Amino acid sequence: MLLAITFLFCVIALRFFWVQVVDGGELVVRAEDQWNREIPVVAARGRIYDRNGRLLAGNAQSFSVFVRPGSVTDKEHAARVLAELFGVDEETLLKKLTDGGVSELTVARQADKASVEKLIGFDIDGVYFSADNKRVYPYGDVLCQVLGFTSGDGAGLSGMEKQYDKVLGGTDGQIMYTTDIVGNETEDTKIVYRSAVPGDDIKLTIDLDIQLSAEQAVREVYLSTGAKSASCIVLDPSNFDILAMVNCPSYDLNDVPRDEPQKLNALSRNVLVSDIYEPGSTFKILTAAVDLQEYLNGNGSAYSPTRVFNGSRTRSVDGTTIKCWSDHANGKHSNQTLAQALNNSCNPCFTDIALALGKDLFYEYLSAFGLGNVTGIDFSGEALGMLVPQSLVRDCDLARIGFGQTVAVTALQLACAAASAVNGGNYYVPHILKSVKPSDGGAEEEVAPVLKNRTISGEASALLCDMLEGVVSEGSGRHAAIEGYRVAGKTGTAQKYENGAVASGKYVSSFVGFFPADRPRYLALVIVDEPQGAYYGSTVAAPVAKSIFEDIIRIRNIRPCG
Repeated sequence: MLLAITFLFCVIALRFFWVQVVDGGELVVRAEDQWNREIPVVAARGRIYDRNGRLLAGNAQSFSVFVRPGSVTDKEHAARVLAELFGVDEETLLKKLTDGGVSELTVARQADKASVEKLIGFDIDGVYFSADNKRVYPYGDVLCQVLGFTSGDGAGLSGMEKQYDKVLGGTDGQIMYTTDIVGNETEDTKIVYRSAVPGDDIKLTIDLDIQLSAEQAVREVYLSTGAKSASCIVLDPSNFDILAMVNCPSYDLNDVPRDEPQKLNALSRNVLVSDIYEPGSTFKILTAAVDLQEYLNGNGSAYSPTRVFNGSRTRSVDGTTIKCWSDHANGKHSNQTLAQALNNSCNPCFTDIALALGKDLFYEYLSAFGLGNVTGIDFSGEALGMLVPQSLVRDCDLARIGFGQTVAVTALQLACAAASAVNGGNYYVPHILKSVKPSDGGAEEEVAPVLKNRTISGEASALLCDMLEGVVSEGSGRHAAIEGYRVAGKTGTAQKYENGAVASGKYVSSFVGFFPADRPRYLALVIVDEPQGAYYGSTVAAPVAKSIFEDIIRIRNIRPCG
């Protein structure tokens, strides 16, 4: 009996200890919650600026409206007024007010000031409001896939709004006061105010002037060619700052089609980062870079800048016929150097290079150029691209990879790979965030460039830049030439495949261009998907890059070359 009593006493004592000490804090919170009510004080979301301090995403004053059913004396009147002012269904609201299942209802978020002022005039018991913030985008659809949008309660849902939601979001505050068991304020209520902490502001690497120029140029080619889509990325090859990103079609960030999820998903995708495509001849920049580097390394299998490609330009590899886009009539493309092969965009020359170097060496370079892997950009949803596994690559695959087929990349991957090939061989991690400005007034924190790896030497890069300048001055990129300025680049026209076969009449037209050719500071990749009528990258995409470069020259007041 004594042992039993002792055991029970210990169990009860242990339970007391558990309730009072272990669970004590939580139980106190629960008890206080039964006798307290809170009105949220929404933190101001951090603002987003371009690199020069121009506002891209800000806030406008708005309000959240709440109702406590237990405190409403005339529920029918309250339901009627709230429905009229805030567009809610009167019958549904009245049912919630009379059912008594909840102590508080949210009637509206991001309500405008005029509606709230009208609400105050009605002086309805049990109805409250608090300051809120509505996200505002001064430039509407500009940069929409990059900036992204927020939810009704201010949380980032896509783009940079989502990527840096914890930085931008801040911490909400609250107004707390005591009530009775049914939620009515007590006569001796004590009001406790906890202020909100606003989110930090951020600056992007985006240059709004360049962005607006790219938006206009891309929109014009999208509309004039009847293309399925058109896009462009502009970056600084010296550090991989993203200066502009454009996708057409687009949507207005101030009027997000939230009720049409399929449409919203299609329009809000940043395809430059998340979608892959077969690059075609723009890929020849990388094949040429590999060849030049191996020539400088003393590899006897590489082609020297003066070596002449000759012989038949149609060849069979593993039973697969590889041929040029040109019929080579009258000796056309028969005898040419690497520079001339770039000018003419002759496929078999780059097939020769890839096969001569072999898959193991070629794949080492493709890995260094970031293909088949993410670039590491500070943006969610980045695709890996697609490379045939090295162990499964046949000669016919390698032959086609050499001129940009049987390989798929994101636009960002190709832009970064090309930038590293022409900037002296430095591959940086691309980034969109430039700096963070703390809301507490602390020092602005800059994001430093991160060198990921080296791809080729400065000597090989200089040789390549000289050849690509020739493509614009003498070859297929002539429509990108700007008198007095050293512009370089490479055109691309890739056939599209559907269900494993070439899709008739469907092409991806593209152009990678940069300037100045001897020390690149601006690189643009333009992609036009399924243009109608003319479809060559030289006539469709190259003029878009030229237009953007001309605007950059004007914006930055860049003088012509000596």
